[in-house]
Amino acid sequence: MSRPAVPKANTEALLREGTPMTRPRVLLAEDHPIVAQGVRSLLAADFDLLEVAEDGHAMVEAAHRLLPDVVVADISMPSLNGIEALAAMRRDGLWIPVVFLSMHREVAYVRRALEAGAAGYVLKQAATTELLQGVRSALEGGTFVSPAIAGQVFEVMKRGPATSSDPVGGLTLRQLEILRMLAEGLSAKEIAAKTDISPRTVEFHKYQMMEALHAKRSVDLVRFAIRHGIAER
Repeated sequence: MSRPAVPKANTEALLREGTPMTRPRVLLAEDHPIVAQGVRSLLAADFDLLEVAEDGHAMVEAAHRLLPDVVVADISMPSLNGIEALAAMRRDGLWIPVVFLSMHREVAYVRRALEAGAAGYVLKQAATTELLQGVRSALEGGTFVSPAIAGQVFEVMKRGPATSSDPVGGLTLRQLEILRMLAEGLSAKEIAAKTDISPRTVEFHKYQMMEALHAKRSVDLVRFAIRHGIAER
């Protein structure tokens, strides 16, 4: 899987100015303070953490302003999720590598992240052993996926990009997120609180998914989510 080369603008600027080379600079996008503190501790020995962005919009703004060497980001963030933020960076011409650190092990999420141009996908439960490896791989121009899901993910990626004819590929990232939480038994009100949208918007997405997937009942959506690896049984 090929990705555009990461520009060396930061390094070249430092050399021109005669500034001593520093450790790789990391921007973290994570809306949970406890998780952010844990990541800070993991990176402290080898990297300089520049800032913590608490949503996707802040991630894009900070990436423009700070020009970090790598971004470590969650996927599920309020306002603008991590994959949408990555897409915005790419549209703006920012080819800074982004490593996702996520609780979602479902293939649908990993596939969307990699197709958007992610340099890595590390499961949060494996962060203590895999995050540093993922960040170093990204800085070297590689792509890292947590070994626990890598085989399944790359097997799916061999089939080519998701298309609208693929029932999962036809769902937006927001719909995937809502579908996963519906399958976990959360109500529209609970989902709204977690995603920073209104319960009415949650119900609208649910209706759209039922129409697209030809589902007659909510339980049909749950079965679809489990069958396609969007939620666990």
